[in-house]
Amino acid sequence: MKLAVVLFNLGGPDSLDAVLPFLQNLFSDPAIIQLPGFIRRPLARFIAAKRTPLAKKIYEHLGGSSPILPETEAQARALEEVLRREGHDARCFIAMRCWRPFTADAVRAVKAFAPERIVLLPLYPQYSTTTSRSSQEEWRKEASRQGLTVPQHQVCCYPAESGFVGAIADLVAQAQKQAKPGIAYRMLFSAHGLPKRVVDKGDPYQWQVERTVEAVVAKLQGQSLDYNICYQSRVGPLEWIGPATDAEIKRAGADGKGVIIAPVAFVSEHSETLVELDIEYRKLAGESGVPDYIRVPTVRTHPAFIAALGSLALTSLNAKTPVTCAPQRICPRNCTCGHDKALANV
Repeated sequence: MKLAVVLFNLGGPDSLDAVLPFLQNLFSDPAIIQLPGFIRRPLARFIAAKRTPLAKKIYEHLGGSSPILPETEAQARALEEVLRREGHDARCFIAMRCWRPFTADAVRAVKAFAPERIVLLPLYPQYSTTTSRSSQEEWRKEASRQGLTVPQHQVCCYPAESGFVGAIADLVAQAQKQAKPGIAYRMLFSAHGLPKRVVDKGDPYQWQVERTVEAVVAKLQGQSLDYNICYQSRVGPLEWIGPATDAEIKRAGADGKGVIIAPVAFVSEHSETLVELDIEYRKLAGESGVPDYIRVPTVRTHPAFIAALGSLALTSLNAKTPVTCAPQRICPRNCTCGHDKALANV
């Protein structure tokens, strides 16, 4: 089968000059700032202008650009290999929400490829209205505008998919080998935060993050883990879900514990891992009396993770509703999730 797989991700600026427009695109998303457009758009420009100087300093640490596109391209190429071994003429396309290649670019590229089927695959393991749904709605709009009518199949989320969980557990186990004798460690599973009001409206993200961590801890069977789930990257004055990662690092220092910190919602390295976790929180750990700080890498192109993406994509081809890591809907009924809007078009 001639198969197109569209990988959804947020994107990141490819130069320092791109930081301001990237932030404007980010804060203009109605899923991020839930206000009418005539208020949201000028507010987005104001917030972006205010945050650009700090954001540029962050990207200067990364050589002036985000690594998220090359990281995603590497995942795309690895996934193509998996799908081709299954006999498909498969090509992966990248649709970024806030910077190039934009969704409109991906739609044009998929049309030119002329596939028989399309699989929409978010690189967000845990579903959120602010990420997965926003990307899916933008794709739906652009595909309609450009007249892309090829049958489409959707992967909703995969917070407890065995390959994804196994990849994290493997990387955690490798990190644990770096532990220093005589130090007791606390494992911090860190995920990007969300405003509490988004979760209160039924967003399943926090619930799904908890399922990911439960599955990873179960995979690390036989270990008595001192662990906690925490959330990073707060922006603005709103109340965010917690506990906050920086607060948990300080608490570990007060308890005399070393920290092993594992990102569980990011699948590639970017500013929030390479700067926030590796530089800012490492510095905070030292200042807070944490005797040792070890950071677990993201899953990136770990073979188990890429195999999981391949399995999800192929499963979706025979499904009439969006696919998760279980046969049916996985979220509680009070959650707004990807099953509420089926895209499968077999």
